[in-house]
Amino acid sequence: MHAHMWFILAADQGDDNAQINTDIAASKMTPDQIAEAQRKAREWMAKISNDGCGLDPPSLRRAQS
Repeated sequence: MHAHMWFILAADQGDDNAQINTDIAASKMTPDQIAEAQRKAREWMAKISNDGCGLDPPSLRRAQS
């Protein structure tokens, strides 16, 4: 789950390999595990956000659609 979270964050920064690895990791996870990794990635982004508004990274917005 933690690997998936880090791949989400790397993919959000434009790392094409991370997007591939995100998909691979997700294929081995349950829906609940994927949701938890996405939640943790959102929390991480909120912590490092300069303005503190905690906006979701684009990759997480796509995943929730």
